Amino acid sequence: MVSPTVIVVLVVIVIPVLWNVLLAFQKLSFLQIRKASLAGPYTLSNIERVILAPGFWQSIGTTLIYSAGSTIGSIAVGLVAALALRDAFRGRAVVRALMLLPYVAPVVAVAFVWQMMLNTQYGVVNAMGTRLLGWDQPIDFLGREPYALMTVIAFEIWRYFPFAFMFIMARLIAVPREMDEAALIDGATPLQHFRHILFPQLLSVIALLSVMRFIMTFNKFDDVYLLTGGNAGTDIAAVRVYDYLTGRFDAGGAAAQALVLSLVMAVFLVIYIKFMANRTEEV
Repeated sequence: MVSPTVIVVLVVIVIPVLWNVLLAFQKLSFLQIRKASLAGPYTLSNIERVILAPGFWQSIGTTLIYSAGSTIGSIAVGLVAALALRDAFRGRAVVRALMLLPYVAPVVAVAFVWQMMLNTQYGVVNAMGTRLLGWDQPIDFLGREPYALMTVIAFEIWRYFPFAFMFIMARLIAVPREMDEAALIDGATPLQHFRHILFPQLLSVIALLSVMRFIMTFNKFDDVYLLTGGNAGTDIAAVRVYDYLTGRFDAGGAAAQALVLSLVMAVFLVIYIKFMANRTEEV
């Protein structure tokens, strides 16, 4: 009865992962992938080249900044939105539906819209900045450091805060209203109410969202590539893997870099399981 699931897991997950590991330890170009075999020859030169390559550790640092900033920002905005829409009011269902638009919209379409908005010549952001905010000249948000990295983080926050919003809203709905009424009777301020009543109820969800969003963002490729192409200080790890494969035609190097990134993510996952999982279960 479990054989269909086993087959799907093998085909979709296990075999591709093992194939990537196989390529990571063989020195192959893009056109030589079909020559890879279990018999080898195997080498550690790919791992050595990736780790010692100029810009590798810088790209890891950029990826960590990008992932941490996007994760914290999206969860914070999703939390604020969920708290704001917790109580019933006329049109709340419509507002909730509109909240999901950034998440469900095609990434190509929304990235194009952001590029048009931030364009230095005819973008609405620079037009408002120079006319209303007193900017001396337009700012190249997508082609200049550190604005490019800040922009892709802001884009990631805007695009994925609905993901956090849905999780947090679902948990808020499950919080008994009797707890809110008791806090109100005891004279708790809104900040005290959130800190002592709502936040402990949301801690497990926020911890789960943090690890999920961090992993998803750490592996992100399309958002950054569509906005900046990995230029201007946005050379994150996933874009670097893509450049190894399509720019250098180095299949072994790309696979080795992907393997190193997987090991980095495994470290964060182990830390979460060891320290956060037990705490969230206690809550």
